[in-house]
Amino acid sequence: MFERRSLTAPITLGVVMILIVVVLTVVWILGNWLIARGEQASAPVYYTILATGSVMLAAMLAGVIAYLTLTVKAFNLNRRQSNFIDAVTHELKSPIASLKLYLQTLARRNVDEQQQKDFHRFMLEDVERLDSLINHLLDAARIERGTESMEKEPIRLDQLLAQCSSAACLRYHVPDETIEVTCEPLTVRSQPVQLEILFRNLIDNAVKYGGTPPSVKIRAETIDDHQVTVSVIDNGAGIPANQKRKVFGRFVRLGNELERSRPGTGLGLHLVRNVTKAVGGIVRIMDRQQGTGTEFVVTLGGVVPTETDLPKSEKPKS
Repeated sequence: MFERRSLTAPITLGVVMILIVVVLTVVWILGNWLIARGEQASAPVYYTILATGSVMLAAMLAGVIAYLTLTVKAFNLNRRQSNFIDAVTHELKSPIASLKLYLQTLARRNVDEQQQKDFHRFMLEDVERLDSLINHLLDAARIERGTESMEKEPIRLDQLLAQCSSAACLRYHVPDETIEVTCEPLTVRSQPVQLEILFRNLIDNAVKYGGTPPSVKIRAETIDDHQVTVSVIDNGAGIPANQKRKVFGRFVRLGNELERSRPGTGLGLHLVRNVTKAVGGIVRIMDRQQGTGTEFVVTLGGVVPTETDLPKSEKPKS
């Protein structure tokens, strides 16, 4: 793995190599062209050498450019992995340190009943935080390996969105009114586990990076008889236009990991993109004015009639 260091050296080296190859190419072409003009009898030979050499130098130039591009990508991946390690280390150490402190306090001091209840509640929250982190990592591994079941089932989208929203409110200790869900009774035929991962991560992201206090609006609308769009809108700072594609990358979190106040691993939106592709959908970040929040729009196919129109064997799952 590359060390954490500046990209200046490899970029400078790559640019110098490109300039050298370009200069050699120009000198080669001009030199052989002038010789060919001066010696008409041998001109075909020189032109053949000129063409062959030009192709070889062009291939060298392409190789140098490819090397520079791959080097920059490798450094960027290393930087994202370093941020990921920082995030996971922090996410693991914080609740473990908290649990240790509460347990030591309970063991060494006489704590009244109310404090014991408070300590137990705090410890449960820390355990849930660890459980959430582990589930996040396992989800990412399963999606990367493609080991999730691909069997499609009828799923009540309105109920799934409501469940994911309620769970997010509990996880982040915000009122139920924080997330407003607008979705008519709607059924889609898809993979239930995949859709749960998709919307859990998308809604978690909206609450986590929303304003103070956060406010999230979720709207589901059918496009036609077979497609539905789900919009998740928060009231946070928004995502800069030049970062919209980047945020879906693995381990990507904008800014420096050690300077952030919000926990995370940089895997949430990566999971959203991969799961959306796996279920045959599309995810986009819509254009909004800076500072007016972020809007993610997921387009899914597989809309089917809801409840009464389905055979008994295909009643939708919530």
